[in-house]
Amino acid sequence: MKAKLKQIQAPIAMEMMEFERKFRQSMKSDVLLLDKIMNYIVKRKGKQMRPMFVFLSSGVTGGITEATYRGASLIELLHTATLVHDDVVDDANYRRGFFSVNALWKNKIAVLVGDYLLSRGLLLSVDNKDFELLRIVSDAVKEMSEGELLQIEKARSLDITEDVYYNIIKQKTASLIASCCGVGAASSGASQEVVSKMKTFGEYVGMAFQVKDDLFDYGTNDIGKPLGIDIKEKKLTLPLIYALQNTSWLQKKKILRMIRSNNGQASKVSRVIEFVDSKGGIQYAQTVMQDFYRRAIEILDEFEDTDYKSSLKELVTFTIEREK
Repeated sequence: MKAKLKQIQAPIAMEMMEFERKFRQSMKSDVLLLDKIMNYIVKRKGKQMRPMFVFLSSGVTGGITEATYRGASLIELLHTATLVHDDVVDDANYRRGFFSVNALWKNKIAVLVGDYLLSRGLLLSVDNKDFELLRIVSDAVKEMSEGELLQIEKARSLDITEDVYYNIIKQKTASLIASCCGVGAASSGASQEVVSKMKTFGEYVGMAFQVKDDLFDYGTNDIGKPLGIDIKEKKLTLPLIYALQNTSWLQKKKILRMIRSNNGQASKVSRVIEFVDSKGGIQYAQTVMQDFYRRAIEILDEFEDTDYKSSLKELVTFTIEREK
């Protein structure tokens, strides 16, 4: 997987190295404790897919500029802030196999660290008058919060329809990737029409990404998310929603009762997975994912052929073919 991402990154390899240097600089603090935590966060960074979307989108739509570096940093700062706060809300002790900030330094410090990251992102944009970039990213953060709250609201009654599901993942996941592509285009000096087009492209990629993520729950291998974790957490995702829509009222009631009463029992989770499979829920979700992928590629194909475009296309393919 790392080798594949390195290959995709080839046209922007130098820019990504420079970005990492600039990003580290943007997180520095004179407060020793804060600087120590910032170093810890930087060291456990993930695949760097968000900055890749920013730089490749910028390359596709006009060219990488200094504003592109700031845009990528802004997204990483604001997104990292939301992750730190999420771990506090979820009482999570781990993220990507490492201890979370709240696990090591407790909730109060974690919340303040999230606030610090948020303020650094805002100042980076305001000081450089990157107001359009700030507007795009702030809109994504707002949508992510709304999507999370909508999911919590609906999860209580387990009444998520397919339309509500799409709305939730559009806000929770797709809005962030859409902002990466929009920021990339805006930082290259592209027109509002092109920026809007790239945001739509990113939205389709994000939708495909999330459906793929939800499908891991129904896989038979031990890669990625643990089998049935969404079912254990009583989350209704597309394969299950489709299956419930295509069964009798009595069977639906029975399955929902099983989900509500499951306390992580493997037998109940297995029965729900078997039900979803028998109703074609997994196959349906795979078809939907491929449709979002196709729509994203159709937008990308409107742009001139370049190494940036080839790599961006490979990155989109990677999001739906990844194994975790």
